[in-house]
Amino acid sequence: MADEEEVVVEVEQQQQQPCPPLSKNAQKKLLKQQRYEVKKAEKKALLKEQKKREGERKRKEWEEKLASATEEEKQQLIESRKCLRKERMDQRSDEKGKKMQRLTNAKENGQNVVIDLEFDNLMNSSELHSLVQQIMYCYAVNGRCSSPAHLWLTGCQGEMQAQLQRLPGFDKWVIEKENRPYIEAFEDQKERLVYLTADSETTLDVLDPKHIYIIGGLVDRNRWKGLTKKKAEDQGIQTAKLPIGTYLKMSSSQVLTVNQVVEILLKYLETGDWKTSFFAVIPQRKRCEGDNDIEDTEGNDDHEKKIIDIELEEEKDDQESKRQCIES
Repeated sequence: MADEEEVVVEVEQQQQQPCPPLSKNAQKKLLKQQRYEVKKAEKKALLKEQKKREGERKRKEWEEKLASATEEEKQQLIESRKCLRKERMDQRSDEKGKKMQRLTNAKENGQNVVIDLEFDNLMNSSELHSLVQQIMYCYAVNGRCSSPAHLWLTGCQGEMQAQLQRLPGFDKWVIEKENRPYIEAFEDQKERLVYLTADSETTLDVLDPKHIYIIGGLVDRNRWKGLTKKKAEDQGIQTAKLPIGTYLKMSSSQVLTVNQVVEILLKYLETGDWKTSFFAVIPQRKRCEGDNDIEDTEGNDDHEKKIIDIELEEEKDDQESKRQCIES
């Protein structure tokens, strides 16, 4: 008991230390990431505007069609449109029901994957926002999988919790939300915990369904190199790293975003193939030039667009749910 208290105190002291100064290389990476975030926000706004214009164009076409029709034709057009809308809503409702069933089943027999949210005091507001967006993407991608994982958010408190609760529909997510740290939530399963960290000496060969895999919820981990590995070692739990180096060369470090790690694990659960999983998820800008000759299952631009589409879809789902509540 005393040893565990010492570990907790040591981790807390480490987390309370001021951010170490950034090296020139780290400053360049941070600037590059900030530019990427700005570019992504611009793309999202552009896609939103394009969808809005497309909706206005279709509405105008519909109004012109009605204006040139007879009363009888108008009634037929309106009824036909109502039927099509009902079919789409029924299909969407059916898909949502199946998704919820898959996620509910995953709570019983899915691979346990934990996102450790105990590092919120090490990130600024922009980094916290980025992590929240990554978590939203993780949940959306997991829901689309035929065999989703059992996702956990642990150590969910403070500003991180506040930002997550502002997400559209977060209160209805089929995901485990734990205020306690994972070490407390799984205190009777400590031997099954495996912290995934690029600093580990152990390479992960396969995913063991009995193990609980932990991902550090930390943006810009280059500033805190070795932090997650030390935390796991101090707590006496296993560590492992993804076998990235076996299949491709990274242009910089092997540190990936939270959503990339989760998506790789989901892809591996689906295919049982690490190479396929890495090339489907890791963008070309993070690989050495030699690896870019291998065909991607999904280009970087397509992957980025998918992330934006999912964000817009989550917002649309929330608006639709609110509208249905008002109508009922």
